[in-house]
Amino acid sequence: MPRITRQLSATEVKNAKPKEKEYSLHDGMGLELCIKPSGAKLWRFRYYRPVTKKRTMISFGEWDIVSLAGAREKRDSARELLDKGIDPQEHQKAQTEQAKAIVENTFSNIAAAWFELKKTQVTSDYASDVWRSLERDVFPFIGEMPIAEIKAKFVIEALEPVKEKGALETLKRLVQRINEIMIYAVNSGIIEVNPTSGIRHVFAKPQKQHMPTLKPEQLPELMFALAKASITLQTRCLIEWSLHTMVRPSEAAGTRWDEIDIENKVWTIPAERMKKRKSHSIPLTAQSISLLEVMRPISGHRDFVFPSHKDPRQPTNNQTANAALKRMGFDKLLVAHGLRALASTTLNEKGFDSDVIEAALSHVDKDDVRRAYNRTDYFNRRIELMKWWSDHIQQAARGNLSLAIAV
Repeated sequence: MPRITRQLSATEVKNAKPKEKEYSLHDGMGLELCIKPSGAKLWRFRYYRPVTKKRTMISFGEWDIVSLAGAREKRDSARELLDKGIDPQEHQKAQTEQAKAIVENTFSNIAAAWFELKKTQVTSDYASDVWRSLERDVFPFIGEMPIAEIKAKFVIEALEPVKEKGALETLKRLVQRINEIMIYAVNSGIIEVNPTSGIRHVFAKPQKQHMPTLKPEQLPELMFALAKASITLQTRCLIEWSLHTMVRPSEAAGTRWDEIDIENKVWTIPAERMKKRKSHSIPLTAQSISLLEVMRPISGHRDFVFPSHKDPRQPTNNQTANAALKRMGFDKLLVAHGLRALASTTLNEKGFDSDVIEAALSHVDKDDVRRAYNRTDYFNRRIELMKWWSDHIQQAARGNLSLAIAV
């Protein structure tokens, strides 16, 4: 006949005194009070592991924090887990990790992990813009919230100030970035589903706005204004360089001398400076090379073709060209990025192959299947296209209004 353990009383627990060696008082069904020589009294539950059947124990805390009744409740809960084949220690560990994850997996922390991956896929300028937008418009509202607790309504409320300002384009980008972060959390196993997948439908769509640009027939007007503008020689060269090479403003502003191969007449922009993280080689025309020769006495001893006036060790600001165009009278009529649209429109009107034009603009085919099979960059065909474009610019400059003269 099994021995029946007499249950402890609250008084016995309170009055238990320490001895030279550690000893235990048993309450029955695996629960015991361990009294240490230091005077500490700890509740313990001894049991056999469900799988290995090995004897082990789990602590329930100190007696002055966990009462006798509380310890018995914990024991009964542990025995219920054992009846289901669940090890109380493993269950406790899982709960601790879950609680830790809730504290650590805040939206801002997961966003930081997502950003480490994101910034390897975009240019540094774009990456900085992404992070600033989150710090400004998102983190103050849901940054410290556990990502597992985020609901659509919380995000919608957080974005309400942006909506009220009427910044619909900014709102659209923020919704996209928040969704990317949530999808990253899903794919990382942190959350099961993305609760923000449909919030874009709550906000009005921004009206499609094209980059301000000029019509092809207005190119002579631009070249005349550029020749008469009160801007530095370097800024004028930068604008003409952008026009002839058809690159993005940040790519033009960051041009490095070590990217230029004069002998082979090619400029290769490394992947880390390109929007789609793919290197881009540009055939250099005689006019483009003449612009480099104008800049050589100014910056040939430096890293960047167009160095910053404040710190020549850095490139000029990618907004330099925009500021100059505005001063020249083209405010809301033309931006630096619009020079690419001007080139594209002109070349398409003249009947050049659209694939070659898109390659010249370093655009990526949106059709995944077509992109997988069509991997050519049309470099040889772009040589003729770029030559025609530079000659066309020179003609629009009426012979002597451009710094880029083919000789």
